Amino acid sequence: MGAQIRVYKRRIKTVSATKKITKAMEMIAASRIVKAQRQVAASSPYADELTRAVTAVATGSNTKHPLTTESDNPSRAAVLLITSDRGLAGGYSANAIKAADRLTERLRAEGKEVDSYIVGRKGLAYFGFRERKVAQSWTGFSDSPSYADAKAVATPLIESVLADTAEGGVDELHIVFTEFVSMMTQSPVDRRLLPLAISDKAAGGEGELSKQPQAKPLYEFEPSAEGVLDALLPRYVESRIYNAMLQAAASEHAARRRAMKSATDNAEDLIKSLTRLANAARQADITQEISEIVGGASALADANAGSD
Repeated sequence: MGAQIRVYKRRIKTVSATKKITKAMEMIAASRIVKAQRQVAASSPYADELTRAVTAVATGSNTKHPLTTESDNPSRAAVLLITSDRGLAGGYSANAIKAADRLTERLRAEGKEVDSYIVGRKGLAYFGFRERKVAQSWTGFSDSPSYADAKAVATPLIESVLADTAEGGVDELHIVFTEFVSMMTQSPVDRRLLPLAISDKAAGGEGELSKQPQAKPLYEFEPSAEGVLDALLPRYVESRIYNAMLQAAASEHAARRRAMKSATDNAEDLIKSLTRLANAARQADITQEISEIVGGASALADANAGSD
């Protein structure tokens, strides 16, 4: 029985050490969520206003720009998937990958070829294990992205949209990331970035809820509408990708905090269970020793009585 007690104590010590690690990771993730939320809140207004500005230029002119004009027969699309560089975040990366797979299947059902662009080691490992082709990938900044990282990701995507499909270009650009809804809810979403979807509401109107028709404003562009679009659209793509990366980072920290809290709670339950088993084994050991002592004393008393 003594050996069994030592086994229980060794397991309790191991689980306690694991609990300390998961608790520390939970606290670190919780502290980083606050910073990530502030970055999302700071970047969202800029991205929204830039989208409205680009939409206003597109609706206020008759210029056909490759980044705002729908292709007559789209045959190729690019999908940017944002995952994490590290694990221990529950199903965060797996859910984003599933959303990307669903989008890819839908695009292929429409007769389009899909070029995959990956952010994060988890997504890259998933595609590598299944021997899927990846057009380009980026790693090392999933939990703390900067605008420079977003710009590095956006540049080849914009070039691919501007290039001719015969030369490897694409007609559409889609992005898949995990949207941060709350501390407990993070939802994988897919959105089309290019060609830009034009709406009256985004251009500054009242949208479908308007009861009275609004007069459309007249714009004058310097040097030209095409020149303005050339300058604004790259900033639009960069800001949208940056905002998506920040949302994904906040979602990653929230998912990791939740996973580490669950692991810490499970470790506490396991420690309690092992402690009860160790106590039961110790009590059984003590009971056996008492029984042996009593038995020995009885045998000695019987022996003394027989000798008398």
